[in-house]
Amino acid sequence: MGRVEMVMPKMGESIMEGTILTWLKKVGDPIEQDESVLEVATDKVDTEVPSTHAGILQEILAQEGEVVEVGKPIAIIETSNGAPDNGREAQESVNEPLESAVEVAQPEVVAAPIDTPAVSTVTTEAPSDGRFYSPLVKNIAKKEQIPVEELNTIPGTGKAGRVTKKDILAYLELKGKPTDSSSVTESVAAPMAISGEDEIIEMDRMRKMIATRMVESKRISPHVTSFVEADVTALVSWRNRYKTSFKEREGDNLTFTPLFIEAVVKAINDYPMINISVDGDKIIRKKDINIGMAVALTNGNLIVPVIKNTDRLSLVGLTKKVNDLAKRARNNQLKPDDLSGGTYTISNVGSFGNVMGTPIIMQPQVGILALGAITKKPAVVETSYGDAIAIRHKMFLSHSYDHRVVDGSLGGMFVRRVADYLERFDTSRTI
Repeated sequence: MGRVEMVMPKMGESIMEGTILTWLKKVGDPIEQDESVLEVATDKVDTEVPSTHAGILQEILAQEGEVVEVGKPIAIIETSNGAPDNGREAQESVNEPLESAVEVAQPEVVAAPIDTPAVSTVTTEAPSDGRFYSPLVKNIAKKEQIPVEELNTIPGTGKAGRVTKKDILAYLELKGKPTDSSSVTESVAAPMAISGEDEIIEMDRMRKMIATRMVESKRISPHVTSFVEADVTALVSWRNRYKTSFKEREGDNLTFTPLFIEAVVKAINDYPMINISVDGDKIIRKKDINIGMAVALTNGNLIVPVIKNTDRLSLVGLTKKVNDLAKRARNNQLKPDDLSGGTYTISNVGSFGNVMGTPIIMQPQVGILALGAITKKPAVVETSYGDAIAIRHKMFLSHSYDHRVVDGSLGGMFVRRVADYLERFDTSRTI
């Protein structure tokens, strides 16, 4: 018999801690290797964590609601193969991200990173009212001189009402604003009238996170939207010519999305100051072009997986990546790293029959492009015999951008350049 420490695994390049949501096993339960033992929440996804060894769950070291750093022990497993007591094998495995064994239970939208001081402990303490606070929240509260009594009054959006770092930062910002009657009137909503026939639906964790981040983005970034109509007749014709043979050869559908992304990447190369983020009074220009694409889930929520280094992919590679991420997103199989690192985002509102939209920026990015439905329209076209009326395939592109750092000229020229690449699509190319 041996004792092995099960540690908090590394679930993504930028993820340094996780919150214990639910233990799926209790002390004394037998566990198979790679069997899910608990659910862990990060700022990106809710993840089921598999066991590193087969055996008996002898001891639980981290309780539900606690925030645990990557690499720290969370449980003791008693094995029958004489595994070493120091859990070295499990500890070493934490250096590699969780791969196919991880099942994403409830993915979330990518969070805007916030630099915070490191903490020396991962065990949370329960104040007098029984609420748990992560070391991060307690560290912020200590730094801002918020007493426990005041901390207990902050509403939390985390599991079981847990106060997250975003909750306490939002509270601090609100606390710093004027509290005169006009300010209170503007920020406090009137009581909601509910009749006996109304249905009350509790937001799930993902919807709460989306709501928080959408409000936060509108608060951070002054949004401006520019619109361009593009004639994509040539692109539609080319895609119709190759979609059947591509499907037979590659086993993947050739959709419009990779063609749109390809045009966006070319425009970013022309206007690199769109591929930036804002950190205080500093502008960070990103070297990599990582395109996020909004995917609607069957439960009505939205998730944004990211295609990394998009400019280095061929159209075939880009098509396969788009289809793979979309499929795994809808099947709740995304990994935390699939949702991180985006530098620009697209949202295909045309898939819902919408001709245009005013999308909200994914922080800390500074731009997002909504792609409208492709529709047939009569249009004036120039021919060698003069102007003529013809049926053309057209679509609207809606570019929302952060007016703090992207002026109307840049925002407008960028979306115009995307339209130019779509309109001048090379129909002689092969795939």
